Amino acid sequence: MSTAGGSVRARLRDLVAASDPGLLRLAAGLRTVGAIALTLAVLALLGSDVRHLVGGAIAAMVATFAIREKQRGKQAVTLALGLPVACVSLTLAATLHSLVVTGDVFFVVLIFCAVYGRRFGDRGTALGLIAFQVYFLSLFVGATVATLPPLYGVVAVAFGSSALMRFALVPETPAGILKRLRDAFRARLAQLVSAQLDLLDAGPDDIDKAVADARAGTGRLHETAMMIQGRLEEGTADESTARLVQRRIADAEITAERLGLLLLTARSAERADTLTLHLPGASVPAGGQHPLQDDAIWTLRRDLESLRLLVLRPVSAGTGAGLAQLRNRLLGYRDEENLPKASPAIQDVFRGIGEAARAVLGLRIALDGPQDESDDSPSTARSREELDAEDVAIDAGEEPVEEELTGLRRPTTRAAVQVAVGSSLAIVGGEFLSSQRWYWAVLTCWIVFINTASTGEILVKGYRRLLGTVLGVVAGLLLAGLVGHHTWTAFGLVLLFVFAMFYTAPLSYTLMSFFVTAALGLLYTLLHTYSLSVLVLRVEETALGAACGIIAAAFVLPVHTARRTDELLVTALDRLADVTEAAIDQLSGGEPTELLDKARELDQALADLRAGVQPLTHPVTPMRTRRNTARYVVALLETCAYHARSLAATAELLPTHPSIAADPRLRRACRRILRNIGTVAARVADADADVEVEIGPSIAALLEPEMSGLARYGRITDRVLRHLQRLDEAVVGLARPLKVPVEEPRR
Repeated sequence: MSTAGGSVRARLRDLVAASDPGLLRLAAGLRTVGAIALTLAVLALLGSDVRHLVGGAIAAMVATFAIREKQRGKQAVTLALGLPVACVSLTLAATLHSLVVTGDVFFVVLIFCAVYGRRFGDRGTALGLIAFQVYFLSLFVGATVATLPPLYGVVAVAFGSSALMRFALVPETPAGILKRLRDAFRARLAQLVSAQLDLLDAGPDDIDKAVADARAGTGRLHETAMMIQGRLEEGTADESTARLVQRRIADAEITAERLGLLLLTARSAERADTLTLHLPGASVPAGGQHPLQDDAIWTLRRDLESLRLLVLRPVSAGTGAGLAQLRNRLLGYRDEENLPKASPAIQDVFRGIGEAARAVLGLRIALDGPQDESDDSPSTARSREELDAEDVAIDAGEEPVEEELTGLRRPTTRAAVQVAVGSSLAIVGGEFLSSQRWYWAVLTCWIVFINTASTGEILVKGYRRLLGTVLGVVAGLLLAGLVGHHTWTAFGLVLLFVFAMFYTAPLSYTLMSFFVTAALGLLYTLLHTYSLSVLVLRVEETALGAACGIIAAAFVLPVHTARRTDELLVTALDRLADVTEAAIDQLSGGEPTELLDKARELDQALADLRAGVQPLTHPVTPMRTRRNTARYVVALLETCAYHARSLAATAELLPTHPSIAADPRLRRACRRILRNIGTVAARVADADADVEVEIGPSIAALLEPEMSGLARYGRITDRVLRHLQRLDEAVVGLARPLKVPVEEPRR
């Protein structure tokens, strides 16, 4: 019974780790709610009134979520600096309370400085946020000069509670976060293998769902890999260790993705169409509607289960020979003589399992240290030797130096000007709606500019905030009527909503806005200012603030969505060319380079592009044609990125893998691809560019005329050629939606 209970707990732990990588959302929510609860407890013991309790709750929330630095020492310094900044902001707000015009002008200046401070990194962003939010807090609780002394104490208690939660009760260390992220990667990798098992067994009615689940699992695994990438430098002992973990994470991700494609290929009459695999709703390959019935399928199913077990149970956790035998069997598939008798496509899947098992072994060694080698088979010993040779070959590359923008070209300066103008409009309009609560419009204007870079992004964010606010007002009305003036019941619900706000913030901005508004409705009730008219005014002020933000973004130093997405698209194409050229150069016998860094830069460029096109792909956008085009282009680029990552992963193996040899013919095969990527990028950057995309014979055919006397390509070179062929097709496929001319094939 206890074993069953432990198994259930382990599954639940894996499920939570996979759904919230690194438990970052859970920790942030607990830390913030704990800081608020501790502040309320201390203030209640000191006999503070309800107004001070409300102010303390808001101050504790601000002091906790404003700090975004990763190192504990830097967090402590920023939190210590935040307290005097908060007190100065509180003093100025209370002093200028009766001076309407002067107070409004200062508020606009404060907003400009707070946004401009983002150029100084996480600390500048945090201090600016604290200054703005505490000024807002003073307006919310009606601070005056006479009430300043007790408010100073309230803010001090809030900051002290935040520090206690952050550094003692719910500590956050870079190494701890990285460890949880690695556990999440392990859980998501296991989930992806489970989805691939379902894909293997799916019948005619389930195949579409199985393909969609496998595609979603691949995306979640990639998301976690990117999160780990952002935490490696602070969470590891040295740069070499960070690069080792980075390489092992990338290997595991790529081999898992390749295994899924091999499974899909095995289910099709012809090779799976990886050109359209990343398209939303991509169809299942022909012949893939029925489960596989080959004699080797039972073995394949067993080995996928074994691979999943290897993923979830590190080698260091296994005792006895059972787990070692399982590992040896899977790694044995890397040798041709160990492959079971089956069709070529099924044998490819077994090879993929062998490569995935090797990646899992490398990941475990990198994360858990050296393992027991007493039960190693020759195949396992060879895999260890290859991994050890790769570890020795790791070399820290130099970070590229990016051009630093100046003046109004700097995003922080442009955003500061835009927010200042929008806030000025919001103050004027808000005063017409309410001389007491005009600051809600300013708060909304401020928030819609956070983490946005184009007019379209601001429009979408404003719409989502308005929708969440309207729904939150309805919830606030119902809850306020139920709670009445039961102070601690209301505070309990506020804590629940704050936790939900932090937990859902990365998932849905609308949900976050809903919980914020519902919590504020309860705080209004506690301040005895609750009424239907107040909550309706909240909606009106929110709509006004969003409108002012959109107007400022559209007419003051605007960054139009089309221009923004074009810039991001050009960057992604440039990164794609960098990865492809470097990988092929190394596979052709060139000097080794740090390919994984280039691959991750491509991944980041794609992530930025996906975020940038959200206004175009949003369901409410009226431009359906542009929405479909944006989705198609991003999907094709994801396909290109998959093949480029696979080329990079293969090239990384070249110096140490005995079955891979440099093939100088590949460099010639890559020329047309690189030329076409540059052509598409040039056309996107300049619609008048006189360029054309070139099409011609297959990549393999390009090599035949001059190399007819050489032996047929080896299996690894064939794999590289397949990736190049699909990359070539995908790049040409980008020409049509981007309106790039395509020249006729040369004869």
